[in-house]
Amino acid sequence: MPEKPHERVPTLEMRNVSKTFPGVKALNGVQLKAWGGEVLALMGENGAGKSTLMKILSGAYQPDPGAEILIDGKRVDIKDPIAARKHGIAIIYQELALAPNLTVAENIYLGSEIHHRGLIDRKAMYEQCRPVLQRLGAPFSSETPVGTLSIAEQQLVEIARALHEKSKILVLDEPTTALSSRETERLFTLVRQLRADGIAIIYISHRMGEVYELSDRVSVLRDSSYVGTLDRDEITAEALVKMMVGRDLSTFYKKQHDPHASRGPVILEVRGLTDGGKRVKPCSFQLHQGEVLGIAGLVGSGRTELARLIFGADPKAGGEILLDGRPVTINEPLQALDLGIAYLTEDRKALGLFLDMSCGDNINMGVIHRDSRPGGILDLGSGRRRAEAAFKTLRVRAASPVVMVGSLSGGNQQKVLLSRWLEIGPKLLILDEPTRGVDIGAKSEIYRIIDELAARGIGIIVISSELPEIIGICDRVLVMREGQLQGEVGGPSGRAITQENIMAYAAGAAAA
Repeated sequence: MPEKPHERVPTLEMRNVSKTFPGVKALNGVQLKAWGGEVLALMGENGAGKSTLMKILSGAYQPDPGAEILIDGKRVDIKDPIAARKHGIAIIYQELALAPNLTVAENIYLGSEIHHRGLIDRKAMYEQCRPVLQRLGAPFSSETPVGTLSIAEQQLVEIARALHEKSKILVLDEPTTALSSRETERLFTLVRQLRADGIAIIYISHRMGEVYELSDRVSVLRDSSYVGTLDRDEITAEALVKMMVGRDLSTFYKKQHDPHASRGPVILEVRGLTDGGKRVKPCSFQLHQGEVLGIAGLVGSGRTELARLIFGADPKAGGEILLDGRPVTINEPLQALDLGIAYLTEDRKALGLFLDMSCGDNINMGVIHRDSRPGGILDLGSGRRRAEAAFKTLRVRAASPVVMVGSLSGGNQQKVLLSRWLEIGPKLLILDEPTRGVDIGAKSEIYRIIDELAARGIGIIVISSELPEIIGICDRVLVMREGQLQGEVGGPSGRAITQENIMAYAAGAAAA
């Protein structure tokens, strides 16, 4: 995109924006500029102030005195979300704001329905929605019930509503969190199309790959304050990390890959484990005490399915598992837990946490039997002390363990879930996408925890789609392709742990 002349007026400008809640300074003199025809990425750790800033822009919050918001150079007063929409501001949050029992057109027109003779004119609404749906290439009609659509399609409905309202500023808050790789590519194509149409797009994401691919500039918040903005040719991982967390990227990964380092005894051996070839073909490997073993591969390669077979979450059709050299029977997760195997699922919200329960209850869930007293009474003090100790050890950022876990950031939710499994005293820990959806600061904390657990002799399997993460924290890496282990890098294999070597196996370009 050509450089903008300095005299060009920003489509959006936010000046000196502060917001104080009781006892908390959520924003401190923040500024932001966005021009039509560009993608401005907004980055920062959870708690940096991104959400608060966008809620002020949307009219959900009112800023402290002294703040200014300008649209096309003119100061505006955004006193509520209706005023924001009138000024051409549309915000699409992670949790989509749609009525699933209504049609696409009824959602687009929600609050501004067309009436004829005192009745809602649905036919006119259906007709008038079609052009914007065609413009977006929507694979559904204006009469389709929203509840029947996928998450990606529901996002299209939200974007269609923004275009129908002739929005000039579009905010996308972590839009790819629930999307597949193919759906993500379609969204990127649409974002580029909207940028070409002259819309100012503010793109909030923790994923650096997305920022590199889409953004023309990146603005960074840290500790409730504005840190700075990078133009496209200045955007690097090192620069962004330093702006977001105040330290260099080199401090994140401390793993020294020494293929000649002595290894502890084998604690896990998998021999020919398979689900009958449906998703996992016969796989064999070993894990050593205190080792961090990575499992890499493209989406659909069978990584998660292999982990679920080991944990007993899915039925195996063949093969055997040995712990400390002895064959064991694992047909369900409870048997795995009894043997000291814990599994941190990739979908912590749907399969891991009880979001409507407190952090303390989530932490104690796996060991609540320890607090049982005669007569069916629970020793609540014991559970409270356990949860408080876990908060301190894993540095969970929350007021106390009584806080609902659903209110925490992704990184802190992950720490709570990890705390639950650590309480059982595992000898083997399987971490499936342990830093998905968490910010850079929380990633650093999780890497620290992994290092400490490995130093205590726990064997750790890490499944991750982020190659820098796999390369940075693992001693060895197994690479899966089409349900089978294709090769190994690091350790005695002789192959260095590099992105090129991993991708060669993952893509089938290297011999197993």
